[in-house]
Amino acid sequence: MARHGSGRGWYGKIVGAAVGVTLLATGASLWTAQADAVHSAPRADASAAPAVKPVAETIVHASDQGARGVNITVDDGPDPRWTPQVLDLLREFGVKATFCMTGTQARTYPDLVKKVVAAGHRLCDHSVSHDTAMDKKSEAYQSREILDAERMITEASGGVRPMYYRAPGGAFTPYSRKLAASHGMRPLGWNVDTKDFERPGTDAIVATVERELSNGPTLLFHDAGGDRSETVEALRRLLPWLKDQGYAFGFPVR
Repeated sequence: MARHGSGRGWYGKIVGAAVGVTLLATGASLWTAQADAVHSAPRADASAAPAVKPVAETIVHASDQGARGVNITVDDGPDPRWTPQVLDLLREFGVKATFCMTGTQARTYPDLVKKVVAAGHRLCDHSVSHDTAMDKKSEAYQSREILDAERMITEASGGVRPMYYRAPGGAFTPYSRKLAASHGMRPLGWNVDTKDFERPGTDAIVATVERELSNGPTLLFHDAGGDRSETVEALRRLLPWLKDQGYAFGFPVR
């Protein structure tokens, strides 16, 4: 897997005197409930959500559709111009995909995040800022990039957590893999880097997939970080071609 570039309560406690304890206790209960509601209503804090089940920290490449499965993964969005076009193509061909979103993009375009989820696609944490040198930074920095993005994506989606973590440029570290896995996000790699972020031309993107598909099922595309018209056209050609070749579209195995 080579690196790529692109364009990541308070509670009140009323203690009553011996006289009127029942009345005070009742008032405290109502006041506490109101305080909880006030503090929980403004935002869906990922840290306050129910605990998630840890997953394996090894980098996943396989497909839940088996040997003839293909995982379409789309990075760096969402983007108001390109993500809707990608979603339209996926709907047209009945394909589900995994969208690896940066925290900043998810926070900026929450409606698009919700559209991705509503269409049955999966979410992936792609860090806050897409720093491809994350593996050279401190663990505290890696933690902020991963967990802040998880929170941003979860809030933007309306409470749906990302199921995977993909390091920008593949800059995984043992620490980042373990941290992501402890939050229920399986580290996600890729087998075929289409190089679409370099804008090599639609024919070149298609040829890369056709040539390298034997490397494994997880294909890397982008829906942000620049002009993605070549990516859209490549998907328009590749999705029906993959179906004609007998491949089934699935998700990375968790």
